[in-house]
Amino acid sequence: MLIRPARPEDHAQWLPLWKGYQTFYRASIPDAVTATTWQRFHTPEEPMHCAVAEVEGQLVGIVHYLFHRSCWTTGDYCYLQDLYAAPDHRGQGIGRALIEHVYAAATQAGTSRVHWLTHETNLDAMQLYDRIADKSGFVQYRRLLG
Repeated sequence: MLIRPARPEDHAQWLPLWKGYQTFYRASIPDAVTATTWQRFHTPEEPMHCAVAEVEGQLVGIVHYLFHRSCWTTGDYCYLQDLYAAPDHRGQGIGRALIEHVYAAATQAGTSRVHWLTHETNLDAMQLYDRIADKSGFVQYRRLLG
């Protein structure tokens, strides 16, 4: 398994994984947003990044992460926004390897924290998360606008 930054030519293999992630969370993101997101991953000035897991030339996992400011530190934090492994490749260490990639990128960027959310029903993923990270104890509240 190879974990590496996504390249523009990966789009055709990335897109089904991105759509699979949306299906898992019962979300539907407009194509225009998806196109903008993909473009941001390949724009050096953007704080958004995508890494992929590749096995024998096939992409089998993705992670999206971004760096952002915090009022609690002078440096940035790293938010791991999306993590997905193809269903037929789960249980093979892909999720952990992608998270470790984000940890390394965040360390190299000088951030002091990597954080993420998951749905309370995502019990399989939480078994991994409980081993490699600490629960913050915070509960997310949100209000959708527009």
